[in-house]
Amino acid sequence: MTKQTLSFQAEVQQLLHLVTHSLYSNKEIFLRELISNASDACDKLRFEALHDAALYEDQSTLEVRVAFDKEARTITISDNGIGMSAEEAIANLGTIAKSGTREFVGKLSGEQTRDTQLIGQFGVGFYSGYIVADRISVESRRAGLSVEHGVRWSSEGSGDFEVETIERVQRGTEVTLHLREGEEEFLSAWKLKSVIGRYSDHISLPILMRGEEWDSEKGAYLAKDAWETVNKAAALWTRSKSDITDAEYKAFYEQLAHDSTPPLAYTHNRVEGRSEYTQLLYLPAKAPHDLWNREQQGGIKLYVKRVFIMDDAKALMPSYLRFVKGIIDSSDLPLNVSRELLQENRDVKAIREGSTKRVLSMLEDLANSDDASKREQYATVWREFGAALKEGVGEDRANSERLAKLLRFASTQADAGVSLPDYIGRMKEGQDAIYYITADSLAAARHSPQLELFGKKGIEVLLLADRVDEWMLAHLFEFEGKQLQSVAKGAVNLGSLQDEGEKQLAEAAAAAFKPVLDRLKETLKDRAKDVRVTTRLVDSPACLVAEEGDMSGHLARLLKQAGQAAPDSLPILEVNTQHALVKRLEGGERFDDLARVLFDQAVLAEGGQLDDPAAYVRRVNGLLV
Repeated sequence: MTKQTLSFQAEVQQLLHLVTHSLYSNKEIFLRELISNASDACDKLRFEALHDAALYEDQSTLEVRVAFDKEARTITISDNGIGMSAEEAIANLGTIAKSGTREFVGKLSGEQTRDTQLIGQFGVGFYSGYIVADRISVESRRAGLSVEHGVRWSSEGSGDFEVETIERVQRGTEVTLHLREGEEEFLSAWKLKSVIGRYSDHISLPILMRGEEWDSEKGAYLAKDAWETVNKAAALWTRSKSDITDAEYKAFYEQLAHDSTPPLAYTHNRVEGRSEYTQLLYLPAKAPHDLWNREQQGGIKLYVKRVFIMDDAKALMPSYLRFVKGIIDSSDLPLNVSRELLQENRDVKAIREGSTKRVLSMLEDLANSDDASKREQYATVWREFGAALKEGVGEDRANSERLAKLLRFASTQADAGVSLPDYIGRMKEGQDAIYYITADSLAAARHSPQLELFGKKGIEVLLLADRVDEWMLAHLFEFEGKQLQSVAKGAVNLGSLQDEGEKQLAEAAAAAFKPVLDRLKETLKDRAKDVRVTTRLVDSPACLVAEEGDMSGHLARLLKQAGQAAPDSLPILEVNTQHALVKRLEGGERFDDLARVLFDQAVLAEGGQLDDPAAYVRRVNGLLV
């Protein structure tokens, strides 16, 4: 291939402009990202070499090197990892591929500190080099390819890049940053070593820099020929817990997750038994941008005897805990485990079960702690990841009871943070069910007319407004012997909480109102399955309820919004015979218009949409004038 000049994809051009002109609050992250990329390249070579040892090319010691040249104003980060072919250089450095660039650009806020922290999280770390450089050149050769298949890539980050084939003896990749004016602070061994110590000290590969010695004649430090290791180059998770400080655990998390916000909690354990493995797991403080993307990357890195196997070991953690970050290093999994994970390896299953229980224990320690600060940390967990945890109630039957105790809700008596044990502890004497309502928003749930009787009786009702709640409730039928009951389904039966006089009044009203009910049923036969006198309304004229066993209106709306078919079941209209609007029905004047207005108002009150809003407006205007 001769030299070619190609254009970046549009989103990459936009990103390069933003990086070059905006993200200056934390410049040193470029070194963290490029060293992480180099380390990943070495890990990938190590894994591929398990099946083809010839890829090592008689050089099995893997390392990362960092050098600088004050006169040339360059910093070079090189590795002897897997390397790139010309096609891979074009794909990885010039196009979006799977880097998440589009999502990254969409998340930028203009707030420098926050934006800079996003770089590593979105997999666009290579471009962070343009924070300090006005030109970047890359030379690489993929392991296994011959010398004449090297590639040189270069760009000033202005929209185009050049790529050409070269002869390259050394496998791996060499990234050279040509620093822009004003970035001289990075042309210092002390500065580079301090950045490496902060961000990359726990990378399990040696990071080498040339040693320095003082030249008294020149009055300056001069580089020696010998290379020296400047990081600990020891996997932190293999060390004893007693030898690791809290600061080291948090620094490792920052390097692992590319997240400068400290984790809420972590756990480090050596598990022995039929399956032996080490786990170091973290609870982040913020949800990742792709938490709801079904194709999102998992947060668990898998090692076998410190040999990197895969970056996204989804089989080692259930989907509902996909936000957990960490390392699992097994002593006895086969090294070709990446193929066997798909076959539900027995040892993999044991590791997943053990890791799941460990994470749930972390969550329980925060949620049930006597320490108010820890309970506040759990409130943060719930705010960021609660909707994902709800998925586990149906997905993980073995731990569904533990998960149910970790659930938190808003209620008619609290804005947030109500657990099921809390609710049961406040239940009225004689109450035999846990009542809840689902809606599109907390405001819609809190002001639903279906809550009126419960408010009058002082009965607490849980308010559920997450999209996942309806799915969760399909699996959560009862808790500690108490049935979960929707206030919007079936007839209201409060048992001993509803006195006999109220029941008799409702029966008498239904009998006296029967002619009107019959006419309402006829008028609304195409919209309502039944019309009956309510026992749940106090101030509102009407409401819609679903028959026991039918799908709620809220769930039907969610299915339609997702483009799925919903069962064609009609709701039941309940009317309050004590309300002035309902009493007007007995006069018979404009009966059909008033009946349809009452039905449409009930639809709106539960958050639904009208099939014909204009007809509703005409009817209301007609009644008003």
